[in-house]
Amino acid sequence: MKEQAAAIRVLLADDHPIVMTGFAMSLQGQGIEVIGQAKTPLEAIQQYTALQPDVVILDIRFGEQLSGFDVAKTILQNHPSARIIFLSQFDQDSFIKEAYRLGGRAFVTKDCDPAELAQAVRKAHAGDLVFLPVIAERLANLSVQKDSSPQTLLDSRALTIFTLLAEGLTNAEIAEQLDISIKTVSNVSQVIKEKLGIQRQADLTKLALKHGLIQA
Repeated sequence: MKEQAAAIRVLLADDHPIVMTGFAMSLQGQGIEVIGQAKTPLEAIQQYTALQPDVVILDIRFGEQLSGFDVAKTILQNHPSARIIFLSQFDQDSFIKEAYRLGGRAFVTKDCDPAELAQAVRKAHAGDLVFLPVIAERLANLSVQKDSSPQTLLDSRALTIFTLLAEGLTNAEIAEQLDISIKTVSNVSQVIKEKLGIQRQADLTKLALKHGLIQA
């Protein structure tokens, strides 16, 4: 008799219990085993290390300082072969691009069909990149348009400083937080404003909100 393949083991991470319960039931109905449910970024990291799931489904916004992207960076740093699916109620272009740039296998919106989520889990487990039709269309449109997002135009340090500026921190506060000189912050800030073509604080904040770098 042919041996039955083991069920794919999934960790869910979302700060909305109702959402997690719904997805857990849907996945289990498709023969996928949900072995853990994390409600905070720290829980997600701890449970991934402890449980070593085949696939982790990460919400992008946890309503805390850390995001699903931060969780993914930590997990991938320690487990480079991790299969990550990003989950969000938002389908902003910047979120989609960042999800794949970080090493995610799929980006799925919370209103997706349960069968689509299960299919994404199976393909991610197999090591494939998954592009649901609506996401593939968005990415295709982006590829033929000029990308002027901060994530594309700025390097890692400049993007960090841009985000802190958008949150309203002063140069001195940013320098202290990042352990760099105020002069360095000032110089990088000027480069940021030149590259993005903006000068006013309000415009920095609006741009950061538009691209999902800060929350309102």
